Amino acid sequence: MLSRLKARMLLAECRGDEIWSPATCRQRGVPEAWIEELTDTFESGFRSDRMTIYEDGKVTNQYHGVRDVELAHKLADFLGVDSKRVTEMVLGREAEVRALQEAVEEL
Repeated sequence: MLSRLKARMLLAECRGDEIWSPATCRQRGVPEAWIEELTDTFESGFRSDRMTIYEDGKVTNQYHGVRDVELAHKLADFLGVDSKRVTEMVLGREAEVRALQEAVEEL
């Protein structure tokens, strides 16, 4: 069972530009149902470095995991924040996560 404290700690770890492996999610205490719901396979885009996925500092074509921005939305909703409303006017995944973290801090 996910506690509010653990949810806040997980949200603090989110940056908006990372993909967590299912194993990392389990180690950190993300509920299994969320892992199953949010896990997907992502492909690198090579037009810019920002679109490229790195694993252990090396470029990878595909990565199976959970985008931390999606996890941040789940965590914020769990903590009582309307994540869609809070992020509707922000641009970029990092800004979304910061807005969610700030909204949780204001609770």
